[in-house]
Amino acid sequence: MQILDLTPTALTTLFVTVGPIEAAPIFLALTANDDAPTRRRLAVTASVIAAVILVLFAIGGIRVLQLLQVGLPAFRLAGGILLLMMAADLLLAHRSSLSSITKGEEREAKSRSDIAVFPLAIPLIAGPGSMTAVVLLMSKAHGWTEQGVVIGSILAIIALTCVAMFAAGGLNRVLGVMGNNVVARVSGILLAALAMQYVLDGLQQSGIFR
Repeated sequence: MQILDLTPTALTTLFVTVGPIEAAPIFLALTANDDAPTRRRLAVTASVIAAVILVLFAIGGIRVLQLLQVGLPAFRLAGGILLLMMAADLLLAHRSSLSSITKGEEREAKSRSDIAVFPLAIPLIAGPGSMTAVVLLMSKAHGWTEQGVVIGSILAIIALTCVAMFAAGGLNRVLGVMGNNVVARVSGILLAALAMQYVLDGLQQSGIFR
C-alpha cells in the first residue's frame, strides 16, 4: 500500500478504534474526585503505557501470529469481523466492550488508587479493537517507511487521546450526549467500511474467491 493511501487509512482506523472522543467522558467520570494535577498525571501515564503497548503489538504482532501458525488471511477475516462488531456498537451508540471498559470495570476502577494502567491504558485506550487494528495495518505496510507511518499514526492518535482527556470537561460540555452519539455513528460507518475491506482482503488472499 502506498504511503499516501496508508496514512489516512491508518489515522482513520486508529481514531475510530482508540476513540479519543469516547475516552474523554469516561476519563472524566473515573477521575471525578481527583484534582487537576492528578488528572494530568493519570492522562499522561495512561497515554504513554497505551502507546508502548500498541507499538509493541505493531512490531511483534505478525511474528506472534507466525509462532501460532495463524496466517494473515485468517487474521484479516477475524480482525475484520471484530471491527465490524465494534462498528455496529458505534452505529447503535452503545459502549463497545471491544473499545472501552465495562460497567463492572468502571466500578472497580473507582475503588483503586491509581487507574493509569487499568482501566485507562488497558482497555480504554489500548483495547482489543485497537490492538487488532495495528496488526492489520502493519500487515499492509511494506518496508520501513510504511511501517513508520503506522507507528507514527499510533503516536499521533494517542497524543490526541491525551489532549482529549486533558480537555475532557470542556469537550463533554460542548458535544453533549447528542454530539457524542453523532461522532460515534459517523465513526461507525467509516469503521464498517474499513472492516469489510479487511474481510474481503482475507477472503481473496485465502483463495475462496478472486
